[in-house]
Amino acid sequence: MVRIIDYKERKREDGTFFYVLEIQGGIEMVKSKETGNFYATVKKANVPSTFDEQTCISLIGSEMPGKVIKEECEPYDYVVQETGEELILYHRWVYAPEDETETVNRKPSTEIKSIKADADVFSQNGVLVH
Repeated sequence: MVRIIDYKERKREDGTFFYVLEIQGGIEMVKSKETGNFYATVKKANVPSTFDEQTCISLIGSEMPGKVIKEECEPYDYVVQETGEELILYHRWVYAPEDETETVNRKPSTEIKSIKADADVFSQNGVLVH
C-alpha cells in the first residue's frame, strides 16, 4: 500500500499548471554501508494527476494498492540538500499498481501467440441466452 502524503503544483512547457500527488510507500529497514546499523526509511514518488487543488487536498491521507519501486532511467545530476554533495543517479522512484509490481521491470515478450475466438460463444442476435 502507498499513502498520499502531499501534492505539488507543476508547470507544463506551455505555461499551464497541473498537480502531482506525492506518495509514500511503507516503512523499510535499511542497513547502513558505513556503520552497519539499521535505519528506517520510506520511498517516495510523484504521480501526475488531472485533479484540481481542492481534490488533491482532500486525497491527502488516502491509501491505495501498489508500491514505490526503483526504475532505471537516463543519468541525471542530483544534489543532496543536507550536504550539498552532487551525485549522478541512474534510477528514479515510481509508483507501480499492485498487479504490476512484479512485471514492471521485465522486457516485453517477443513471443506471438495465435488466438482464435470461438464464434459460437457470442450472441448472433444481440440477446443474452444462458
